Amino acid sequence: MGGDFQRAGARAEEAPDRLFIDSSCIKVHRCAGGGKGGALAHGIGRTKGGRNTKLHAICDLKGRPLVLLLPPGNVHDCKVAKACIEAVPPSAELVADKGYDSKALREWLDERGTTAVIPPRKNRKVQYDDDKAIYKQRNVIESLFCRLKDWRRIATRFDHNIKNFMAAVALAATVIWWL
Repeated sequence: MGGDFQRAGARAEEAPDRLFIDSSCIKVHRCAGGGKGGALAHGIGRTKGGRNTKLHAICDLKGRPLVLLLPPGNVHDCKVAKACIEAVPPSAELVADKGYDSKALREWLDERGTTAVIPPRKNRKVQYDDDKAIYKQRNVIESLFCRLKDWRRIATRFDHNIKNFMAAVALAATVIWWL
């Protein structure tokens, strides 16, 4: 049995060819987020749509979750992206949506040896080229969020404590990884 865990760990250290990063908002139930430290300490932020939390994920080509991070819902995607990407070995390509389009992130990915497949925003003065064929594969990470939100406990956050909620997310991610 120990050999199985060692092989799984060895696979995780190999650099993947292509990674996908995205985030999904999770509506927080009105009873969640109390307790010590307040809502912000439990990853809950106030947005136009009410109280939200945002789940950031990185997955591989098979849609298996590699990194899961839970900041408050009112934190911009680019601020969290670097922390998520640093948790995995450098890949050849990183596919993301327009929310991750920033010059600083693109330069950091270039230094890391990763090609950014991120479509530029319309209002960007310098329009970057992106590979549309590779970007069409972004449905892989959207499918991951759909599978995570099949779990009712994750789709609508009822947990008061961020540790309990992340434990449920980790359990769901584990099941998704092996199925």
